[in-house]
Parts: sequence; structure tokens; C-alpha cells
Amino acid sequence: MKRRPTENERSAENLAFLATALASLRTVEEVQAFLEDLCTPAELEAMGDRWRVVPLLQENVPYREIHERTQVSVTTIGRVARTLERGAGGYGIAASRLSTPPAAVNAG
Repeated sequence: MKRRPTENERSAENLAFLATALASLRTVEEVQAFLEDLCTPAELEAMGDRWRVVPLLQENVPYREIHERTQVSVTTIGRVARTLERGAGGYGIAASRLSTPPAAVNAG
């Protein structure tokens, strides 16, 4: 009898498929267009908020100061901090490859 993939297996396959699509994109403009097509404005805002706080957390800026500088909620900042500590390492990889930290680009 043929075995059906479990929900976790499907999720892993879908994530790998999405990651492959992202890796195929060649320019910032292509990635931005893909993300705008894929995500709702609220999802893009949430992901942008998370990414903006990464370099500040890596610089050990206190949560409250990050909140004041970015207006990102302290709850979100805490979640990003936990992910930096215990996640898959993606934030750190991306941050280490950038010459201009995301917070500096979007700081206002």
C-alpha cells in the first residue's frame, strides 16, 4: 500500500520547494517581486520588522531601546532573540553576508 506523506513531511517538502524558488532568484528586485506576490502586506511588514531587529540584537541593544528605535513590539523582539539563540541559524547567516545592516537601511 502506498503511504501518504504526513503533514510534517508535506510542510518540509513545501518549505524546501519555496527555498529552492528563493534561491533561484538572482537580484534584489526579483526577490522583492516574488515576496510581494507571495505574501500579504501584513506578512511582509511582520517579516520586515523581525529582520530589522536582528542586527540590533546582535549588537546587544536592549529590547526597550530597540522598540523605541524601530517601533517593533517587545514581544516580537523577544521572539527574534529566541530564534537567534535557538533557531536554524538563518538570521545569522544572512546578517553575516550583508555589508549594510538592515536596521541602518530602514532607520528613520
